[in-house]
Amino acid sequence: MAISRRNILLAAAAAPVATLPLAGPAEAASGKTGGAPAANAAGLALKPPMGWNSWNSFAGTIDETQALETAAIMRDRLLPSGYDTFTVDIQWYEPEAKGYTYNTHPVPSLDAYGRLTPAPNRFPSAADGKGFAPLAEKVHAMGMKFGIHVMRGIARRAVELNLPILGTDLRAADIADTTSTCAWNPDMYGVDMRKPGAQEYYDGLFRLYAAWGVDFVKMDDMSRPYDAHAPEIEAAAQAISRCGRPIVLSLSPGETPLLRGDHVRRHAQMWRISDDFWDDWSLLEAQFTRLENWTPYRAPGSWPDADMLPLGRLALGDRDTRFTTDEQRTLMTLWSIARSPLIMGGDLRYLDKPTLDLLTNPGVLAVNQASTGNCPHYVEDGMKAWSAWSEDGSDRYLALFNVTDEARECGIALRQLGMAGPVAVYDVWQGAEIGNEAERVSSRLAPHASALYRLRRT
Repeated sequence: MAISRRNILLAAAAAPVATLPLAGPAEAASGKTGGAPAANAAGLALKPPMGWNSWNSFAGTIDETQALETAAIMRDRLLPSGYDTFTVDIQWYEPEAKGYTYNTHPVPSLDAYGRLTPAPNRFPSAADGKGFAPLAEKVHAMGMKFGIHVMRGIARRAVELNLPILGTDLRAADIADTTSTCAWNPDMYGVDMRKPGAQEYYDGLFRLYAAWGVDFVKMDDMSRPYDAHAPEIEAAAQAISRCGRPIVLSLSPGETPLLRGDHVRRHAQMWRISDDFWDDWSLLEAQFTRLENWTPYRAPGSWPDADMLPLGRLALGDRDTRFTTDEQRTLMTLWSIARSPLIMGGDLRYLDKPTLDLLTNPGVLAVNQASTGNCPHYVEDGMKAWSAWSEDGSDRYLALFNVTDEARECGIALRQLGMAGPVAVYDVWQGAEIGNEAERVSSRLAPHASALYRLRRT
């Protein structure tokens, strides 16, 4: 079974197309980025979002019964550790959704204004124009936020029917760019933001989501090519600012060019830095470089997103994660020290204790949610090292990774961390003190394994 929406690229960030006058990483690093990201003003995503998304386990097939069952498990087992955003991924509007492939000529559920609505055969509570409001209300009652996946643009079916644009005397065909299509999904046309009615369409779209009670929108097909889609990124951000409800905007898929970092952080709270990430070591190894490169743009309300956590039961129940135990811990350690959003993708109905323990280690989550100054260190080939300060600035976190296929010693001198010894070394994963070090912290690590320490001056 093909389990990716698009071809997965192992390269780091793709070279940008230099057509927009946007700041690059050097400017961001120097503070010359023209202001803080929009999220700071709105108070959105001041910490990396945490939650669950249906893609890795259900593809496009999740229904209301499965959603409510999963949300209840999430409430009981993950919400106490901070995983609070429940997201229904792609094609909730498609009555005949089948899995990780798409119908060539879909007939989605639409309202009178060409806006996609939940397919009532899969989400019965959405009937009679209620949309996702009843489901969102139940998720909110569990103490969680409700999120949805959407595609860039306007439904092709709405253009075929030439439905009206809410609040205008224009119709879908007046704003659609039928040459702007997604390479891997047949549902949408792009919106030509130069056309009258284009912003009104996006405004009406997000007002609908706000009326449903949506708190989080994962918006797809936004980054390839980035410059061509930038006007629709801006339109979505503007529509959110007008919709009357705080909504976190997450952009997908990856390959956002680094030279567009300042632009993306102004309009979204998180953005993917790779194509779909699955349980393959080569993909995990490639994320190190991407997360290193995006360091200048990591800030409250501004989160480079290494994608979901493909842990536990995956792919419509076909298999469990292919990551080894060491690789699973490396995944969680890297996402935490680099402060990537933590969005669990596995089927929570099969959540076992080892996976739950991996997801909910309080010391590891504190690194993800509350550390500062997170940065990589370039020490030697075959190993990776990251460090960060604790929230109160008193202690230093250190993550060491063996990215080779052989066991080896991995370590770093304290002076390279801006510290003078001796320091007490605390193993974050084990929750235990392991001794003092005067000059260097090191560990012998198995292939693809990692260590996470908290260093305290003695």
